[in-house]
Amino acid sequence: GKALEPFLEHCFRGINMTSSVKIYGLLGFPLGHSLSPKMHNAAFSELGIDGEYRLFEKQPQEVEGFLKSLDKENIWGLNVTVPYKEKVLEFVGVDDKYINEIGAANTIVRTQDRLYVYNTDATGFAIHLKQVYGDPTGRSVALLGAGGAARAVSYILASCKVVQIAIFDIDKSKSESIGGMAKELAPDCKIEIADSIEGLDIKNKDLLINATPIGLKESDPCLVTEEALHKDLFVYDLIYNPAETKLLSLAKKVGAGCSNGLGMLVSQGAQSFQHFTQTQGKIPLDKIVDIMTKSLTRGD
Repeated sequence: GKALEPFLEHCFRGINMTSSVKIYGLLGFPLGHSLSPKMHNAAFSELGIDGEYRLFEKQPQEVEGFLKSLDKENIWGLNVTVPYKEKVLEFVGVDDKYINEIGAANTIVRTQDRLYVYNTDATGFAIHLKQVYGDPTGRSVALLGAGGAARAVSYILASCKVVQIAIFDIDKSKSESIGGMAKELAPDCKIEIADSIEGLDIKNKDLLINATPIGLKESDPCLVTEEALHKDLFVYDLIYNPAETKLLSLAKKVGAGCSNGLGMLVSQGAQSFQHFTQTQGKIPLDKIVDIMTKSLTRGD
């Protein structure tokens, strides 16, 4: 009763009854493969920032309600992955030309009064592709998949003035939508919408990019045959866990250059972290990348 209040006040003096730790996380489905919590939580810890990164695995019908509950749940930022990179734009006001052109977002930041969206996939891919492959200007590309990640990839490829992009997705309308975006950005780029994987004509391409989730599961087939690959091809698989998908294994077998998407994950994650914590210009991006990279190579 009332008599206990002074005593309880004395006992809990100096203790913050409401946590000061801000919650961040990854929205998608499924999420069992994700390494994002490990690298973000390492950055929070090493940089002395109060934050905790969690996984938010949500069914499609739960996404809208979840986004409306961020304030109540003390969630201040989200990364967004398969299959919601395009869907979240239906529920978040966007007045950013860059996001509108790409048509997908992978980062959401909540302030006191509104939600902001960003696409660090695009810049993350651009940075990592340059590191492992070089400048793709003037190259021809075969692209598997036409979801949110593929939109970011295509945006960069078109901006870099590749000469050709051939796209295949089981949903042809998605391929056509990406093709239209790329054509607006680079009118001289030849866009081909393939009716099949064979129609990508990988034999005559410089780059093959897998932007589908096929390869995440051990039971997943390899989408491409060995005969379609060649030693002068570079194969980039956005999947990073497992580190070597069946596609990458096949690329190595034929002597093609290849890379998984781990570098893209870390680069986009570090940029998202800066958005979450408002540390652009305060903590160098390279420092965050270094912390995140080391967290993924440790055995803990």
